[in-house]
Parts: sequence; structure tokens; C-alpha cells
Amino acid sequence: MEEPEPRWEGKATAELKTTAPDQVWPLLEDFCGIHKWFPDLDTSYQVEGEKGKPGLTQYCATTPAESGVKWAKEKLLTMDPIQRCFSYEVLDNNIGFNSYVATIKVLPVDGGGGAGSSGPSRPVRSKGWRSEDFFSIVQ
Repeated sequence: MEEPEPRWEGKATAELKTTAPDQVWPLLEDFCGIHKWFPDLDTSYQVEGEKGKPGLTQYCATTPAESGVKWAKEKLLTMDPIQRCFSYEVLDNNIGFNSYVATIKVLPVDGGGGAGSSGPSRPVRSKGWRSEDFFSIVQ
């Protein structure tokens, strides 16, 4: 009998103490521009759908390395510029995620003068990964 795949639920945060939420949001709102702020990605681009609208899909990939290119195809589920948040899911990938849905939200940092973000929001399923491996990517 095959063991069930592990599931993890967690939260990753980033804090920018000198950048206001209104300055951070335009960067995150560009769903197909994730490579501009996620350091391990070399490229991301629109595959189908309308920019900024649910249903938009993107392809993103790492720089080629000895282990090869890691890639994912992701779908935008929600986009709320008023609340400065969006949700997305990984549709396909070669990393080992079988289920991944995240919500990214820009929040003011306590005390003002900064911004933070958080996610994911639903359990992750993957084959051959430990939770530490996964959270080292999203931190």
C-alpha cells in the first residue's frame, strides 16, 4: 500500500520596513512579473487569459543549473487591488507539487512606514519533499 503524500500548511512573511504598501503592491500586482521580485526565477510570462484577471495563467522558470530548469505553470484565482491581495494555484510543474494554492497579501507593518506579505493559505501536497524543503523556497 502506497503511503499518503505529505500535506503542509504554513505561512511565509517578508517585511520591508522602509517601503509603503502602496509602493509594493504594483510590483506584486503584475502576476506575470514574478521574476522581477522572486530571486530564483529567471523568467515568467503570460500564457493565456487577461492581465490582472482571474484565469490568467503564467509560466515561470529558474535559470538553468546542473539539476536542470525548474518550472511551473500557475493560474491567477483572485485579484483584489483594494485589499492588495491575490490568490493563485500551481497547475503543473516539474518540482513535485501536486497541489499548491497561495494567497499573497500586502499589509502595513506595525508602527507604519513599511509593508509585509504573507502566504500560502491551503495545504500543499508533494512527492519526495519535506516541509523544510518547501518552506525554504517560499521564505
